[in-house]
Amino acid sequence: MDQSLNGKIYTFQFVLLCLSNAFFSASFNMMIPELPAYLTSLGGADYKGYIIGLFTLMAGLSRPFSGKLTDTIGRIPVMVFGSLVCVVCSLLYPLVSSVAAFLLLRFFHGFSTGFKPTATSAYVADLVPFNRRAEAMGMIGLFSTIGLSLGPAIGGFVASIWGTMVMFQVSAVFALLSVVILVGAMKETLPAKQRFSAKLLKISRHELVEPSVLPAAVVTFLTYVCYGALLTVIPDFSEYRA
Repeated sequence: MDQSLNGKIYTFQFVLLCLSNAFFSASFNMMIPELPAYLTSLGGADYKGYIIGLFTLMAGLSRPFSGKLTDTIGRIPVMVFGSLVCVVCSLLYPLVSSVAAFLLLRFFHGFSTGFKPTATSAYVADLVPFNRRAEAMGMIGLFSTIGLSLGPAIGGFVASIWGTMVMFQVSAVFALLSVVILVGAMKETLPAKQRFSAKLLKISRHELVEPSVLPAAVVTFLTYVCYGALLTVIPDFSEYRA
């Protein structure tokens, strides 16, 4: 780990992390435009708001646990778990046949963004010099945004040509590519890892809330409420405009 002030950012490991982030982001974002129509086909037109809500709820609930695991069992195992959740969920969506099963799966899918981004941030902090972390996080965010931007376009194109089931499979492939990069070419940066045990899932009260970040958390919450509403409504609005 290079923590000197003159260290480089754009190492091979950092580039791989950026690529893994792009594939991961594209994986779960490519299905968002198609999920409202898919839920409607199951008879759940009145529950479209839960598509983003349940996903985000689980992401929020899981982050205290993913953060603790990131600092104990390692950064890469937590990132791998987050990406694998996307693989599994993408393959399971075509198998659900009820609204309740769909919503439960959507809730479970939230583990992905509860784990992968948390460990990614810690990995970046390990990998780059202290005085260039903001630059590094900006670059990681750029690749996440690339995945967020291209994912829906790819998903919509695949669904329109080959159908929704193939789109789910493509989503799984993108997430699997993220896993392959993490497992096959990246090195763990946590110096003293522990073996996983159930005790590591015990979270104390002081580990849940950090008062100094509350103002930023409130601003982020308000921003993403609007973002989630737009993601939910835009697919239906697009059909209306068409």
